[in-house]
Amino acid sequence: MTDDQQSIRAILDRLRAPAGNPVARARWLVERQVPEARRGPGWDRHWRELEAYLDSPVSWSGNRDADGIEGWDDDV
Repeated sequence: MTDDQQSIRAILDRLRAPAGNPVARARWLVERQVPEARRGPGWDRHWRELEAYLDSPVSWSGNRDADGIEGWDDDV
């Protein structure tokens, strides 16, 4: 499969019903609103990293703040 075919396949996959990953769903919604011309060079990488982070089987630990939200540090 050529690079162009892979690129087209990736686009078509994103246009189909959003995945179970909430980041993938968010990307699907955002990309319907933001024209491709306004997306920066790191757009795709940013979304792929967020999707991979959420799909990771690793259990991320962190401190809970006063609201009980894990990983947020109000002191930063």
